[in-house]
Amino acid sequence: MNAGNKTDVHHDIYSSSEAHFLDQFGDNVFTLKAMKQLVSLQSYISLESTIKERSELDLSLADEIAEAMKTWAISKGATHFTHWFQPLSGKTAEKHECFIDHDTMGGMIPSFSGKDLLQGESDASSFPSGGLRMTAEARGYTGWDPTSPAFIMQGTQGKTLCIPSFYIGYHGEALDKKTPLLRATDALNKQLLRLAKHFNIKGKRAYCTLGPEQEYFLISKKHYLNRMDLVQTGRTLFGRKPAKHQQQEDQYFGPIKSQVLAFMEELDRTLWSLGIPAKTRHNEVAPAQYEIVPIYEEMNISIDHNMLTMEIMRRIADKMGLVCLLHEKPFAGVNGSGKHNNWSIVGPEGKNWLNPGHTPHENALFLTVLCAVIKAIDSHADLLRASIASASNDHRLGAHEAPPAIISIYLGEQLSDIIEQVENGGAKSSRGYTELKVDVDSLPQLIKDPTDRNRTSPFAFTGTKFEFRSVGSHQNPSTPNMVLNTIVADAISYICDQLDAGMAKNQDFKETLQETLQTVIRNHKKIIFNGNNYSSEWVSEAKARGLSNFNNALDALDAWKDKANIDLFVKHKVLSKKEVLSRYEVYRDAYLTVSHIEGECALTIARTMLIPAAIEYLLKLENLKSPQIVNLRTKISDMIDQALIAADVLENSLLSGDPIRSNKQLLVLREAIDALEAYTPANLWPLPSYAEMLLLNA
Repeated sequence: MNAGNKTDVHHDIYSSSEAHFLDQFGDNVFTLKAMKQLVSLQSYISLESTIKERSELDLSLADEIAEAMKTWAISKGATHFTHWFQPLSGKTAEKHECFIDHDTMGGMIPSFSGKDLLQGESDASSFPSGGLRMTAEARGYTGWDPTSPAFIMQGTQGKTLCIPSFYIGYHGEALDKKTPLLRATDALNKQLLRLAKHFNIKGKRAYCTLGPEQEYFLISKKHYLNRMDLVQTGRTLFGRKPAKHQQQEDQYFGPIKSQVLAFMEELDRTLWSLGIPAKTRHNEVAPAQYEIVPIYEEMNISIDHNMLTMEIMRRIADKMGLVCLLHEKPFAGVNGSGKHNNWSIVGPEGKNWLNPGHTPHENALFLTVLCAVIKAIDSHADLLRASIASASNDHRLGAHEAPPAIISIYLGEQLSDIIEQVENGGAKSSRGYTELKVDVDSLPQLIKDPTDRNRTSPFAFTGTKFEFRSVGSHQNPSTPNMVLNTIVADAISYICDQLDAGMAKNQDFKETLQETLQTVIRNHKKIIFNGNNYSSEWVSEAKARGLSNFNNALDALDAWKDKANIDLFVKHKVLSKKEVLSRYEVYRDAYLTVSHIEGECALTIARTMLIPAAIEYLLKLENLKSPQIVNLRTKISDMIDQALIAADVLENSLLSGDPIRSNKQLLVLREAIDALEAYTPANLWPLPSYAEMLLLNA
């Protein structure tokens, strides 16, 4: 349910100003409330059941629902509709169709049928498929996802009805991000309902909630267009750090500049109108870096909303003379951007199963789910690492604003103590909440949580949820959450199998559960680490524990080919073997393509812009004969030689087809070019500097 629906329940209790504010939510979303006014009671009840309980969609009602959707969309000013889907490129895609058809008298009439709503067709040969489709096999189908609400997008001159859709090939292969996510959600629901029965909990459906924190940079469009590396690759391939960047820690949560605040305000209003519950906005650590955070929603809708949010951010920035950068590391040497993936489970009775309560040691269901997560992450850390592996994320992971490539779980002191108690025979106590005294009578006492936060951990428990911090800022969250749902479903399946076996033997439920959780903890506690994930000591300790450490995405992606991981997806009907292997091919090809584009772009910029600028300066010094100038000429000449040699080596590396070698050589070229920037006058250097882009953005 989107935010717009929630405000209608007690609308009469709000003041007129409050009501006006709340009415902004969901105005451009085809909500159940909007549909209820346009269809029969039978159609409304049927679709409501599909959305809320995931019952089978009654296709006989498609024409009526389509007519209602068309009527609503046209009343909002829409002239076109599109099946809005998410191919394996990780972006969104759309093909617009007009709401018109021939009448019988030589004219046109508004038209949108149930068939138009349910199914569309798009050329499948030009989207990445990893071998699932050949170029000559062009047919691909989009299909309506009724569980995510349709919405209206404003264009330059008109509006378009966007229908969230899945995307499959001619033989039913998943060619998108959404289809496997929905399958994984169903797989997890199935296992959660099994577990619920063991705890005498009734209900028809369990699901996951998600709250993705989105980090991003805003810079001047003028600077952006003068940086071909940013235009072509999304990041700066060259550039010296300015004397001042984030060292003074004065950007984080600081006052928001007026132009940036104007961007944020328009962004909020636009998102609210689309039912996206944007909640928090603030400055991030690096100059020109910011963050937006939504209220938690059901996972499928939350991911659709995140993809939509990124698109709207880019559009609004462009309109305001800015550019929104979503690359994980657009600027070397300062903080990069992530998308912190806050994940939780809601049971069939509607309660958060990752809420430990005030006495988590007595909360057997919570401890069971917690142990399932521990087992899932330890058993499939390689797959979770592969789910966030990309060429761009490689530049961020392991730096001091992002978790390392080593996957581990942070539980904190309270839960770690309880887990240890369970392992040793049973939990008897919990460290509770305490008060924080400020020693100023006029100030309130604050409640101190039983556990601190660990911002260095890739997968941290943060009170009532787990925060997967390794997800990249530009990444479609579907893949990591598809993996997360699948591996947790498998872990819960294991626990339920043990409980079922105990029941078959008439064993006491509590004893069986205790033994099962003890076994899980003993076998998988090595994944728990509450310390500093940035430290070199942790790298050594993780190796001793047997934890994997894939320092680059290319190595990490091999997990998609692992037989155990393939069997896992097949077992839970999330992906077929062919579909799993296709993901490896798509993501590997994306890595190779990005690496090659970056290398070629760097060569062009270095050879045609930056080295010539340094040579021009060198020529200006030629007639100056002082010893200091002679030394300067020699120094600059040597640096130019180093840059030319590095460029030649990079070219040979690109020809060799070895992306790891090319990436390393690109860093060598960058070092040589950045050294030249330090000596070449600013009026001769053709690229906007880091100082200009980061500190003069608004």
